[in-house]
Amino acid sequence: MSEMTFDRMIQQMTPSIYESLKRAVSLRKWPDGRMLTAEQTELCLEAVMRYEVENQVPDEQRVGYLQRRTCGSASSGTDVPPERAGLARDASRD
Repeated sequence: MSEMTFDRMIQQMTPSIYESLKRAVSLRKWPDGRMLTAEQTELCLEAVMRYEVENQVPDEQRVGYLQRRTCGSASSGTDVPPERAGLARDASRD
């Protein structure tokens, strides 16, 4: 029997396995309810991230993706939800 390397495992990973690992990392538990150890979480996360790179998963669908926001004069504020719009106001004016 041939030895399975981490790289080879990533190359042979199916989309179904990818989704299962991604969910396990997100919930910190396996589908059967057992908790992932810290080492398992780290390895699963690395596998998920490597899969995303190898399979050119779009950035906005990748684990840990954060939408970039602009600040200063380039920011119009039009994408700020109403419930968060007042968070940066000067409270001394109230």
